[in-house]
Amino acid sequence: MGIVVNETGNSNQSDKSKRKWVYAKKPGGKLFNYRQIVGYGLLLFFFLGPILKINGNPFLMFNIVERKFSIFGNLFYPQDFHIFLFGMLIVMVCIVLFTAVYGRVWCGWTCPQTIFMELIFRRIEYLIEGDWMQQKKLNEGPDTDAKAWKKVLKHSIFLLISFIISNLFLAYIIGIDALIKIATDPIDQHIVGFLSIIVFTLVFYFVFAYVREIVCTRICPYGRLQGVLLDDNSVTVAYDTARGEPRGKIRKGDDSPKGDCIDCNLCVHVCPTGIDIRKGTQLECVSCTACIDACDAVMDKINKPRRLIGFYTLAQAEGKESIEKGKKKNTRAIVYSIVLVVLMSIFGFMIFSRSDVDGRLLRAKGSTYQLKDDGTVANLYTLEVLNKTNKELDFKLESPDKGVRIQIVNPISHLAREGSAKLSLFLILDQKDIKKYKSDIKVNIISGDKVIEEMETTFIAPPAK
Repeated sequence: MGIVVNETGNSNQSDKSKRKWVYAKKPGGKLFNYRQIVGYGLLLFFFLGPILKINGNPFLMFNIVERKFSIFGNLFYPQDFHIFLFGMLIVMVCIVLFTAVYGRVWCGWTCPQTIFMELIFRRIEYLIEGDWMQQKKLNEGPDTDAKAWKKVLKHSIFLLISFIISNLFLAYIIGIDALIKIATDPIDQHIVGFLSIIVFTLVFYFVFAYVREIVCTRICPYGRLQGVLLDDNSVTVAYDTARGEPRGKIRKGDDSPKGDCIDCNLCVHVCPTGIDIRKGTQLECVSCTACIDACDAVMDKINKPRRLIGFYTLAQAEGKESIEKGKKKNTRAIVYSIVLVVLMSIFGFMIFSRSDVDGRLLRAKGSTYQLKDDGTVANLYTLEVLNKTNKELDFKLESPDKGVRIQIVNPISHLAREGSAKLSLFLILDQKDIKKYKSDIKVNIISGDKVIEEMETTFIAPPAK
């Protein structure tokens, strides 16, 4: 039987199967301000990514359907898959590196799920329903007209934002021009595109209105990798147990030994995943630092040093190493950094050495050399030329090798933007100049006075006697 869960956390199952709805207190503080700068900056990047164009190409586009990608305005096709693969490797190494050194800092500061949830959807919730206590009272209170209007307003805005996100998400896949065409043409001309937008909208709405922190605590596999990636020298958000315990309220006349933690539970109230950071390292912690800001504010009020909760290594958090001793060398982080630098260097070389035109010169299947009466030998080839730019291109073929002549069967010298052409051609050599049965021959694609692609193939002919 399925479990029906509403915003009050009620269900029709036993207490063990109930979902505890997380009401996160509105965060604030220095680290939260930094996180807003990072988050809203990434949101701006997300919204402008498919809209901005460089040289007529989208700043970012991942068109899986047409197998065409645009990264920073540069078009990539299946022929450039090796470059795209290196880019993905760099992203993966970055995530692994930062996890090994700083825990789930990716989750709390740059993950789209966290940014959308905490900086957009939850902010709207605060604006309409109030802070966490007001939200809880509203959901647990009686059904009134005011409650109904607030719920209708909130979920209507959630649906509208989900619709905008789904359109942007689709723009990353098919391009902004295709998306505008879907929006402006009659619906019956783009049924698949229209249904895709509706499905994406409902998925995003369901995730941010109901699933919420469960994405981070149960669904996302990245959080489960922490146990493998973290070691004693990994820095993560942690509670200084030695300083904080034994915790207890401040009371006049109470001279019993106590730690700095006054057990106010603010660190729990502000946590977006509903955990108690004082219970030690937990997979559900996304390193959002909301608990650090909340605890620092309390420490300021009771005239205690800040960072009772802070960024500490696992060894420090578990008491294996004192806070004052500082961090040790993290050999694994150094190794990851070296790998990352190497990958980025290779990726940069591939990007800057990449040509605007891709050419594939292959011997025609089933053909052999042709001996001619004038003493020459000809080999038949097929050439596929792809224009990777957003501009039309005129080109010609030349060989830098001495004595090589090119005879094109179907003369084509013009490529449309993002266009391709398939040519058949003969490479011809005088037999008297042939020294061995197989020779390497170069053919260049030239546009204007510039060689834009160099190709190499094998020429087969009997050597001169």
